[in-house]
Amino acid sequence: MRGLNPRQIEAFRAVVLTGGVGMAAKLINVTQPAVSRMIRDLQQQVGLTLFERRGTGLVPTSEALSLYAEVERAFVGLDRISQMATELRTRRAGFLRIAALPALANGFLPRFAGRFLIERPKLDLVLSGLVSHAVVAAVAQGQCDLGFAEGSIEHAAVRLERMLPAPYMAVLPQDHRLARKTRLRPVDFEGESFISLGHSSVSRFRIDRVFADHGVRRVMRIETPLSEIACSLAGSGAGITLCDPFTATEYATRGIVVRPFEPRVDFEFAALYAAQRTPPPVAREFIDNFQAHIMTFLRQLARRAPSS
Repeated sequence: MRGLNPRQIEAFRAVVLTGGVGMAAKLINVTQPAVSRMIRDLQQQVGLTLFERRGTGLVPTSEALSLYAEVERAFVGLDRISQMATELRTRRAGFLRIAALPALANGFLPRFAGRFLIERPKLDLVLSGLVSHAVVAAVAQGQCDLGFAEGSIEHAAVRLERMLPAPYMAVLPQDHRLARKTRLRPVDFEGESFISLGHSSVSRFRIDRVFADHGVRRVMRIETPLSEIACSLAGSGAGITLCDPFTATEYATRGIVVRPFEPRVDFEFAALYAAQRTPPPVAREFIDNFQAHIMTFLRQLARRAPSS
């Protein structure tokens, strides 16, 4: 038996669903003679009687009903493919893998991603928190579609898009003598126990340079590569630190106070995706929406900052 004609199968399904040639013709947008011919040809090809005429209608035989069950399964599959294509086109379905440095992954980014998913109920997400070098490697090796890492780290296989820079904030224990100040400057840190970021961070270099330029000597007792650890240590009373505003805001109710720091030192990061592949549309939309979300956050942060 040669391969079945898809239009004959479509006509067969339409007749079963409507019970007549006329309605079937309207359903699939062809003439009644065309439906009759396709049904006749199908019956000859499969060697079965598929319909019996009763009055003005057609009644499917038991063989036709068995065949229809298989046809309907195939059509459901085709409908699902069509539906998925529509959802992908409108960016409400698919699969997105994201890796982000801890400063974003510890709260700020997951909350945004959660709202992004609510608007796209068929979109599946994998979200990982990694240090910046590991984020770059994951993107370069195709293990994730999108990454967020420190903007200073580059890789030949990865393309960077700079996100909005965010100012580092001073983070202190709640009962610290400097907590009464509305904003802090390098001179305020003279002789204070300071919690530093790891030497591998470009931000560490920028922060150290500011204090050096102002001739301020801090007591460098503690070092950590993670901003959330720095905030937790500050909350315990172990020292004070400068931290990105995303983590500082996340920990603001955990025994610390957060104050603006002058002169401004920026936390710079970027969105990353593979250089040799166009990011999926949903990843492009994620980047653009996240950039707008960061802009709103920074505006709110500036409004909340106490005046000098």
